[in-house]
Amino acid sequence: ANAGCGTLQRLLVKKEWADVFGEGLSRERFGTKLWKAFFARSPESRALFDRVQGGDITSTAFSAHSLRVLSGLDRCIALLDDESTLNADLAHLNLQHAERGIGADQFDIFEESLLDVLPDFAGVNFHDTRAWRSCFDVIKIGIVG
Repeated sequence: ANAGCGTLQRLLVKKEWADVFGEGLSRERFGTKLWKAFFARSPESRALFDRVQGGDITSTAFSAHSLRVLSGLDRCIALLDDESTLNADLAHLNLQHAERGIGADQFDIFEESLLDVLPDFAGVNFHDTRAWRSCFDVIKIGIVG
Protein backbone atom coordinates (compact mmCIF):
# COMPACT_ATOMS: atom_id res chain seq x y z
CA ALA A 1 0.00 0.00 0.00
CA ASN A 2 1.07 3.56 -0.63
CA ALA A 3 2.35 5.27 2.54
CA GLY A 4 0.57 8.50 1.60
CA CYS A 5 -2.76 6.68 1.37
CA GLY A 6 -3.28 5.72 5.00
CA THR A 7 -6.54 5.24 6.85
CA LEU A 8 -7.33 8.96 7.19
CA GLN A 9 -6.51 9.70 3.55
CA ARG A 10 -8.65 6.79 2.39
CA LEU A 11 -11.60 8.01 4.45
CA LEU A 12 -11.15 11.56 3.12
CA VAL A 13 -11.01 10.38 -0.51
CA LYS A 14 -14.06 8.15 0.01
CA LYS A 15 -16.05 11.03 1.56
CA GLU A 16 -15.07 13.59 -1.08
CA TRP A 17 -15.75 11.14 -3.90
CA ALA A 18 -19.19 10.28 -2.49
CA ASP A 19 -20.02 14.00 -2.43
CA VAL A 20 -18.76 14.58 -5.98
CA PHE A 21 -19.97 11.43 -7.69
CA GLY A 22 -23.53 12.04 -6.58
CA GLU A 23 -26.06 10.56 -8.95
CA GLY A 24 -27.66 10.93 -12.36
CA LEU A 25 -26.99 14.15 -14.22
CA SER A 26 -24.16 15.31 -11.98
CA ARG A 27 -22.34 12.06 -12.84
CA GLU A 28 -22.79 12.77 -16.54
CA ARG A 29 -21.61 16.38 -16.14
CA PHE A 30 -18.61 15.23 -14.13
CA GLY A 31 -17.78 12.59 -16.76
CA THR A 32 -18.06 15.06 -19.64
CA LYS A 33 -15.76 17.54 -17.90
CA LEU A 34 -13.29 14.81 -16.99
CA TRP A 35 -13.04 13.43 -20.54
CA LYS A 36 -12.79 16.95 -22.03
CA ALA A 37 -9.80 17.54 -19.76
CA PHE A 38 -8.37 14.11 -20.61
CA PHE A 39 -8.61 14.55 -24.39
CA ALA A 40 -7.35 18.14 -24.19
CA ARG A 41 -4.19 16.73 -22.57
CA SER A 42 -3.95 13.76 -24.92
CA PRO A 43 -5.89 14.13 -28.20
CA GLU A 44 -4.08 11.08 -29.61
CA SER A 45 -5.72 8.91 -26.92
CA ARG A 46 -9.09 9.28 -28.65
CA ALA A 47 -8.10 6.38 -30.92
CA LEU A 48 -8.13 4.08 -27.88
CA PHE A 49 -11.83 4.84 -27.53
CA ASP A 50 -12.99 4.28 -31.13
CA ARG A 51 -15.06 1.29 -30.02
CA VAL A 52 -17.16 3.63 -27.83
CA GLN A 53 -17.22 6.67 -30.15
CA GLY A 54 -14.40 8.55 -28.42
CA GLY A 55 -14.57 11.19 -31.14
CA ASP A 56 -17.83 12.45 -29.62
CA ILE A 57 -17.84 12.43 -25.82
CA THR A 58 -21.51 13.48 -25.82
CA SER A 59 -22.61 10.40 -27.81
CA THR A 60 -24.75 7.80 -26.08
CA ALA A 61 -22.04 5.15 -26.52
CA PHE A 62 -19.32 7.31 -24.99
CA SER A 63 -21.58 8.55 -22.16
CA ALA A 64 -22.30 4.92 -21.28
CA HIS A 65 -18.58 4.15 -21.39
CA SER A 66 -17.83 7.15 -19.18
CA LEU A 67 -20.33 5.95 -16.59
CA ARG A 68 -18.76 2.47 -16.67
CA VAL A 69 -15.30 3.95 -16.07
CA LEU A 70 -16.54 6.19 -13.27
CA SER A 71 -18.49 3.31 -11.72
CA GLY A 72 -15.29 1.26 -11.74
CA LEU A 73 -13.43 4.12 -10.08
CA ASP A 74 -16.30 4.44 -7.60
CA ARG A 75 -16.00 0.74 -6.76
CA CYS A 76 -12.23 0.98 -6.29
CA ILE A 77 -12.52 4.05 -4.07
CA ALA A 78 -15.21 2.31 -2.01
CA LEU A 79 -12.84 -0.65 -1.56
CA LEU A 80 -9.80 1.40 -0.51
CA ASP A 81 -10.23 0.12 3.05
CA ASP A 82 -10.82 -3.50 1.96
CA GLU A 83 -7.46 -4.36 0.45
CA SER A 84 -8.05 -8.00 -0.49
CA THR A 85 -11.31 -7.25 -2.32
CA LEU A 86 -9.75 -4.16 -3.92
CA ASN A 87 -6.80 -6.21 -5.16
CA ALA A 88 -9.12 -8.78 -6.74
CA ASP A 89 -11.03 -6.00 -8.51
CA LEU A 90 -7.79 -4.35 -9.65
CA ALA A 91 -6.52 -7.65 -11.07
CA HIS A 92 -9.71 -7.89 -13.15
CA LEU A 93 -9.33 -4.27 -14.33
CA ASN A 94 -5.68 -4.96 -15.14
CA LEU A 95 -6.70 -7.66 -17.62
CA GLN A 96 -9.34 -5.44 -19.25
CA HIS A 97 -6.95 -2.52 -19.70
CA ALA A 98 -4.01 -4.66 -20.86
CA GLU A 99 -6.23 -6.20 -23.58
CA ARG A 100 -7.02 -2.71 -24.85
CA GLY A 101 -3.45 -1.42 -24.71
CA ILE A 102 -4.23 1.17 -22.04
CA GLY A 103 -1.14 1.73 -19.95
CA ALA A 104 0.41 3.88 -17.26
CA ASP A 105 0.66 6.97 -19.50
CA GLN A 106 -3.11 7.10 -19.96
CA PHE A 107 -3.64 6.58 -16.23
CA ASP A 108 -1.27 9.47 -15.49
CA ILE A 109 -3.28 11.68 -17.85
CA PHE A 110 -6.53 10.46 -16.27
CA GLU A 111 -5.15 11.26 -12.80
CA GLU A 112 -4.18 14.82 -13.80
CA SER A 113 -7.58 15.32 -15.45
CA LEU A 114 -9.37 13.97 -12.39
CA LEU A 115 -7.44 16.33 -10.12
CA ASP A 116 -8.29 19.24 -12.44
CA VAL A 117 -12.01 18.52 -12.35
CA LEU A 118 -12.56 17.36 -8.75
CA PRO A 119 -12.19 20.80 -7.12
CA ASP A 120 -14.79 22.25 -9.52
CA PHE A 121 -17.34 19.73 -8.27
CA ALA A 122 -16.26 19.47 -4.62
CA GLY A 123 -15.79 23.20 -4.10
CA VAL A 124 -14.78 24.02 -0.54
CA ASN A 125 -15.09 20.33 0.34
CA PHE A 126 -11.96 19.45 -1.67
CA HIS A 127 -9.14 19.29 0.86
CA ASP A 128 -6.09 17.27 0.00
CA THR A 129 -4.61 16.79 -3.46
CA ARG A 130 -1.82 14.66 -1.97
CA ALA A 131 -4.30 12.22 -0.45
CA TRP A 132 -6.04 11.92 -3.83
CA ARG A 133 -2.72 11.39 -5.65
CA SER A 134 -1.56 8.76 -3.18
CA CYS A 135 -4.84 6.86 -3.14
CA PHE A 136 -5.34 7.09 -6.91
CA ASP A 137 -1.81 5.71 -7.26
CA VAL A 138 -2.86 2.63 -5.25
CA ILE A 139 -5.60 2.07 -7.84
CA LYS A 140 -3.41 2.95 -10.83
CA ILE A 141 -0.54 0.68 -9.76
CA GLY A 142 -3.02 -2.14 -9.16
CA ILE A 143 -4.31 -1.79 -12.71
CA VAL A 144 -1.15 -1.10 -14.71
CA GLY A 145 1.57 -2.41 -12.37
